[in-house]
Amino acid sequence: MNVVRLKLYVMMFLEYFVWGSWGVTIGTYLGKTVQFSDRQIGLVFGATAIGAVVAPLFIGMIADRFFPSQRVLAILHLVGAALLVLASRITTFPLFYATLIAYALCFAPTMALTSSIALDHLKDPARQFPGVRLLGTLGWIAAGQIVGLLGLEASVVPLRIAAGASLGLGLFSLVLPHTPPHAAGKPLSLRDVLGLDALSLLRDRSFATFIAGAFLVFIPLQFYYAFANPYLNEIGFPEPASKMTLGQVSEVFFLLALPWFLVRLGFKRILLIGMGAWVVRFLFFSAGNTGPLTWMLYAGILLHGVCFDFFFVTGQIYVDRRASAQIRAAAQGLLTLVTYGAGWFIGSGLAGVVIDAYRTPIGHDWHAIWLVPASIAGVLLVAFALLFRAAPATEAARAKA
Repeated sequence: MNVVRLKLYVMMFLEYFVWGSWGVTIGTYLGKTVQFSDRQIGLVFGATAIGAVVAPLFIGMIADRFFPSQRVLAILHLVGAALLVLASRITTFPLFYATLIAYALCFAPTMALTSSIALDHLKDPARQFPGVRLLGTLGWIAAGQIVGLLGLEASVVPLRIAAGASLGLGLFSLVLPHTPPHAAGKPLSLRDVLGLDALSLLRDRSFATFIAGAFLVFIPLQFYYAFANPYLNEIGFPEPASKMTLGQVSEVFFLLALPWFLVRLGFKRILLIGMGAWVVRFLFFSAGNTGPLTWMLYAGILLHGVCFDFFFVTGQIYVDRRASAQIRAAAQGLLTLVTYGAGWFIGSGLAGVVIDAYRTPIGHDWHAIWLVPASIAGVLLVAFALLFRAAPATEAARAKA
């Protein structure tokens, strides 16, 4: 293993360790300890989306044009660490929400930047990127195990663990491989400031359909990301945070297998399988319980590998194939904007409203709740199957994967 690849592994591990430390259990902490309402919890998860909407295209433009990507990554994580410490000291909704929005403005662009840095230094991205991204999964697993096994789900400690990891990644980013701005020296225009070079990719029908599908499918997904941990805690599922890392374990397997599947199935089939897995996951959660049907809860968790890798990691590779080197960071930022940005924000708000509507005197009607995202995802699956056509050049390239 060369030094560059090792640094990319550490970068990706820490990137998702930061998020995994607090992202899964923050709903439980806010609901049980801080006593926020379901709608407020949904809005807090939407804070991440506000950052993803505002920041990635501009940060992508900066990384593509003005400053090395690794330095931009360092600054964002160092500032983010300070904001997480501040958030851990706040218990009132307005101030907590505002602080999380500020943090999201720092963190959301780093997902696109880490992918862009890794893809820029890999000789064969389609074959090698899943292996690098695998370390992000391992970072998420490590964070979940620490939080779950130590019984920290309803405490403020996960936010402080995330702050420490963010500080570490900010410092480590200073020794990452040099990733210069590929469009340095090109005259700056309003088109560049607005990220229109990346938006120009939408003129291609297949790319536009993919972006629209990625945006829409992220809406029902927020029912899982924001409320799966509170759901499992409420129904008495043992050690939810630790058990939920089984999803990342399955993600490891499917990340390693993804190049094999891409060669044989191509982008469209892989994306459809990933979308279909979300429908099945929601149906399992709707029907499962902690009695005879506990296996459905485990199956829903274990489907995460297919749900995430076959749609989102495949999507990152697809975007990398379609974008030129000069706009690659901005194109990855566009994908982050429509998924972790617009889709995440709308989905988080919708999930909070729906779950609040199904509140009962003893908790929630989770059977009915999970049927809502299952229905939405099912409709999107059919529409995507009918409308998406992978570009011939992209499909032909799979033979080289």
